[in-house]
Amino acid sequence: MANDVTYDFSGAAVLVTGGTSGIGHAVATEFRDAGAAVTVTGTRASATDYDTDLGGMAFCQLQVTDTESVDALAASLERLDVLVNNAGATFPGGGDEWDPDTFADALTLNLAGPVRLTSACRKLLFASELPGGASVVNVVSMAAYRSNTVVPGYSAAKAGLVAATRNFAAKWVGKGVRVNAVAPGVIDTPMTAPMAAFPEIVDAELNHVPMGRFGTTREVAGAVLFLSSGAASYVTGHTLAVDGGYLLP
Repeated sequence: MANDVTYDFSGAAVLVTGGTSGIGHAVATEFRDAGAAVTVTGTRASATDYDTDLGGMAFCQLQVTDTESVDALAASLERLDVLVNNAGATFPGGGDEWDPDTFADALTLNLAGPVRLTSACRKLLFASELPGGASVVNVVSMAAYRSNTVVPGYSAAKAGLVAATRNFAAKWVGKGVRVNAVAPGVIDTPMTAPMAAFPEIVDAELNHVPMGRFGTTREVAGAVLFLSSGAASYVTGHTLAVDGGYLLP
């Protein structure tokens, strides 16, 4: 029995930040396989510096914390139909996010950078002719909804990005641009892989997940493609949890 969904993004121009690994790579791959012209970004100099398969995608170096890098990327694009703000990280520079300077760095990386890129791409998004309208999809986190004493800067930034999603959606609703977000739960990625060395942390996280397992990057990618598609043409300002029930009371 088949129970799968396929999308056709032929002719669409898609930008996925942080598309060289984890969730971002899964999103980029799904868009590529759906016929889109996909550009991914990474912090390294070229696509050959990565072990992941970036075949069939364009690559641009991007330092999300560098305003000149963000503006240069936006200026280099000729057209854009879908922007996926996925790039982000915890412990910027390896610092403690309770330190005010590292906290500020976390906000720059995970909130200010995506907001700047989204704003810089507005004219391209406004000019999109994608059926259902152009889309921005922000990747947030369960950390936006729960207290987090380990990465308080990341948590605050992701909560801010949820708010920014609503604000952009309201501001651009008349421009033919829909702005939504996905909030992944505990997903099996290189970012969560170190947890395997600490079974007590894994158990604590899974105790929050009624489905009792980590999610896959493809499950998150499916939500991103849905929100970017004509099937979601009446959806904007929404944050879709892909969490196995993590947020249930």
